[in-house]
Amino acid sequence: MTDAAAAQRVADAFLAGAVGGQRRHAARFHTLAVAEVRALTDDAVEVTFAVPDRLRDQYDYLAGQHVALRAHLNGQELRRSYSLCRPPSDGSLSVAIKRDIGGLFSTWAQTELHPGDTLEVMSPQGTFTSRLDDLDGRHLAGIAAGSGITPLMALATAALSRSTTSRFTLVYTNRSRSDVMFLDDLADLKDRYPSRLALHHVLSREQRAAPLLSGRIDEPKLRRILDALVRPETVDEWFLCGPFELVQLCRDVLVDMGVDRGHIRHELFTTGEPGQAAPNAPRPVQIGRDEPVHTVRFTLEGQSASVDSPDSAHETILNAALRVRADVPFACAGGVCGTCRARLVAGDVRMTENYALEPEELERGYILTCQSHPTTPEVVVDYDV
Repeated sequence: MTDAAAAQRVADAFLAGAVGGQRRHAARFHTLAVAEVRALTDDAVEVTFAVPDRLRDQYDYLAGQHVALRAHLNGQELRRSYSLCRPPSDGSLSVAIKRDIGGLFSTWAQTELHPGDTLEVMSPQGTFTSRLDDLDGRHLAGIAAGSGITPLMALATAALSRSTTSRFTLVYTNRSRSDVMFLDDLADLKDRYPSRLALHHVLSREQRAAPLLSGRIDEPKLRRILDALVRPETVDEWFLCGPFELVQLCRDVLVDMGVDRGHIRHELFTTGEPGQAAPNAPRPVQIGRDEPVHTVRFTLEGQSASVDSPDSAHETILNAALRVRADVPFACAGGVCGTCRARLVAGDVRMTENYALEPEELERGYILTCQSHPTTPEVVVDYDV
């Protein structure tokens, strides 16, 4: 098992802005052309974007990172975050989009997006990844559900190709075989690395030959899977991606079985709970006469700005910042993707939800501005750190 000090050094490198020689990019949109749209299942597609030479530095990414896509549909701006599903390659990047019931953006992407179209794509973000220059002899494991496979496709492919002695175990759950995204790609990966990739498909609504691989993953089944298929004491680093309930279950069980929280990474696209949709524009506020205010000061791309937030508005730092800078980065605005992450330099805040920041990031003062409400007269945050 990788020691805690090594894990801490990796975390420090991420937060300093570089892992494996790559830096953390400023969250900025650029217009990219769609090069290919490939069907994965009846309700999921892989979209590949062409990255021109002049922007390649902006889209240099790590396996496991994600991008936000922005489109204007029916007169409104929509932003959605999607994990990059292929290992880094020059000149292109790919995401997988699964259609959500009633989802305006995902339905549009599924039915109306074609090669030659253009879309605004944010530079890659996220720390759901691993240090890929020190993989010899390491065993990585992932548990994914549905579209949660997308970052693990990139991670598994990159890890196995970068070292001849690394191993990857993947437990992937879906309702039925027809719902499995990247089914052929996973089979090809297994054929390429038969002794180093352990692949276990769990189907909740379809009977498999092995009872352990049939039915919904609840706590008893998860513990049986960990006992029989992927012993936690053999794994150096865990990656969990899927619905909130499954990710939380896996984290709790792994910790209960003795796994250090520092060796468990997780990624969520949604919490599964009803919440505020990503704003198309900042919510307007009014400051009453003699009303106490919180002054929010922030730095973004080397420029400083300041805005007063009235106490009665109960607004987030993100909403306040958007009222004076339209380019403040965000995507989900639900505390999930981490795009709005900034460092708290001065003052205090109350963070409503946090599904994106790791404990070490919180210790270093990072906050999600979409969930943070100022609690002191002045709050200073830095998006550039």
